[in-house]
Amino acid sequence: MSIGQATKMRLLELCEKNGLTINALCIISGVTQSTVNNLMSGRNNSITISTLKKLCDGLNIFIGDFFDSDLFRNLEQEIQ
Repeated sequence: MSIGQATKMRLLELCEKNGLTINALCIISGVTQSTVNNLMSGRNNSITISTLKKLCDGLNIFIGDFFDSDLFRNLEQEIQ
């Protein structure tokens, strides 16, 4: 699993936990829907720290909490 895929899965997981749709998260976090849609569709597999911070603010969590998941602990090393 890539970090982009893990990020997408974690966002979906946290939205479900908080009873939010991706669209609702975009609205409350101030991140454009196109930015999040590109991440969710796989067109863009990276996210800036500032965008992630806004999404975490919308989810009312710290960035550290976002990465506190087996999705990130079990990533394969990307540099070979």
